[in-house]
Amino acid sequence: QVRLVESGGGSVQAGGSLRLSCSASGYTLEDYCMGWFRQTPGQEREGVAAIDGLGMTTYKDSVKDRFTISKDNDRSIVYLEMKMLKPDDTGIYYCARGRGKWRGTGGLCYGDSSAWGQGTQVTVSS
Repeated sequence: QVRLVESGGGSVQAGGSLRLSCSASGYTLEDYCMGWFRQTPGQEREGVAAIDGLGMTTYKDSVKDRFTISKDNDRSIVYLEMKMLKPDDTGIYYCARGRGKWRGTGGLCYGDSSAWGQGTQVTVSS
């Protein structure tokens, strides 16, 4: 059974940092692209960063140079390191598994997502 569990959210002031973790189970991490999404009330969920089976990454333009996605295949954990956080980064952050191994563009895996975590709240105050 595929399971994704996010952790590491919290409240920080603008300019601060957080590291989110996504613990994956029920499959082999390196066989799939993994992505981080975020959603704010009234907005559609948007892709933020993705990492493919080979470790290649893609980011949404607004988070480039501030966010870093990485993974530990042995521990089946995907990370999202977030620095220089802004109030616009506030939202619920979700971890998702792509349907295949490859990344797309703009912070997304190629194709849609096949599994989601429950989300973790990130709040950035000005």
